[in-house]
Amino acid sequence: MISETNILYIDDEPDIRLIVEMALQLREGVRVRTAGSGKEAFQILDKENWRPDLILVDVMMPEMDGPAVLARLRANTETDKVPVGFITAKARQQDIDAYLTLGAAGVITKPFDPMSLADQVLALI
Repeated sequence: MISETNILYIDDEPDIRLIVEMALQLREGVRVRTAGSGKEAFQILDKENWRPDLILVDVMMPEMDGPAVLARLRANTETDKVPVGFITAKARQQDIDAYLTLGAAGVITKPFDPMSLADQVLALI
């Protein structure tokens, strides 16, 4: 039996959310929930009895960017141990180093290859 892996993907761009969701669900046992903002993600995490095995966050979003989402996740005992990966087009080496210093499990750069995305994402867990 294949174990299930739950992933929460947060991105303000609906088209990218759809592509990521479809690419990840090509992998058997991967379940994806998406949110269009940090606020929406915290509503899912706060109000539902569901915990992801990984949270994947776009770095550049209005209102609450990826690093702000990560900081809030780390400040909550319910989510402080969940691995968080960033997905971003802002991926100079100094940016990646900064994200890792903040505590990100890893960084996936945009544009990404949808066919290999599941492997990249699951490697962050």
